[in-house]
Amino acid sequence: MDLKTLLSSLNDFAPLSFAESWDNVGLLVEPSPPHTVNTLFLTNDLTKEVMDEALQKKADLILSYHPPIFRPLKRITWETWKERLVIRALENRVAVYSPHTAYDAAPQGVNSWLAKGLGACTSHPIHPSTAASYPTGGTHRVEFNVNHTQDLEKVLSTVKAIAGVSVTSFSARSGDEEHTRVSLNCTQQALLQVVAFLSQNRQLYQKTEILSLEKPLLVHTGMGRLCTLHESVPLATMIERIKTHLKLPHVRLSLGEGRTLESQVSVVALCAGSGSSVLKGVEADLYLTGEMSHHDVLDAASQGVSVILCEHSNTERGFLSDLRDMLGVHLENKVNIILSETDKDPLHVV
Repeated sequence: MDLKTLLSSLNDFAPLSFAESWDNVGLLVEPSPPHTVNTLFLTNDLTKEVMDEALQKKADLILSYHPPIFRPLKRITWETWKERLVIRALENRVAVYSPHTAYDAAPQGVNSWLAKGLGACTSHPIHPSTAASYPTGGTHRVEFNVNHTQDLEKVLSTVKAIAGVSVTSFSARSGDEEHTRVSLNCTQQALLQVVAFLSQNRQLYQKTEILSLEKPLLVHTGMGRLCTLHESVPLATMIERIKTHLKLPHVRLSLGEGRTLESQVSVVALCAGSGSSVLKGVEADLYLTGEMSHHDVLDAASQGVSVILCEHSNTERGFLSDLRDMLGVHLENKVNIILSETDKDPLHVV
């Protein structure tokens, strides 16, 4: 499959617009075109060992969940390990793509996969995502009344000439008076011009409203998940469920004040990876994430919220098996999809 065609299919699977604004997602390394992808290699992190494996298995495209290039590179030399990854990818004509937080937010993504380990539950995003654009084609709506036909003609001819303005008007009545209600959908730049015109022609209109429009929320899409169990279980049971789902022999536990291993868990707030900013202040019996700062754990405990930490990538890596199957269907098995065998969390208990 041609690289560009494959990238388009990946964006259909989970649009990069789902990603957080600070993230560095999408195609990070591109060999000179044309580039055909026969083998797609999945990994959570792209390390030297994982690159060795990808090259040995003749990968044409590496999908690395975490972006191996995050901060800008000022040079590409053999000096640092990330620069060496870029050099080796280009020398061997291997493209590198990272979805990161786009997959965190996606309805069928990492956080939804993590929630599967809790048991039967109903979940929704903690921080819902918004659409990439405004449905009306503008950021603001300006509405006002015009009483006289000659004034209406002047107003409409002026505002229609402003780029970034869409105009609708309709007849209305206030008491015994008939008038025309004008509604303008404006971009941010157009709004300034509309307000300037109105402020200079106050005699032409009445009863003005300026509304700030919101981008619509996307269903089942966003950061973190707040999960309400269909049946509450003791914390000890939930711990075992999580360990089984993540295939971990150990997790780290902070008991909330007044809680024990027999305390019932009904609501779980979770965030794959680093969950401090997403989970902070969320009302739940239990927080589940890869890592949190020491002080955020103390804050949660003081509120009676228990915390389970599994190490950062342990809450993400297992999703890749599901991803392999989903992408196989989505790409109609036109590409050979391989899951890394050397990718692992850098931390382990000794």
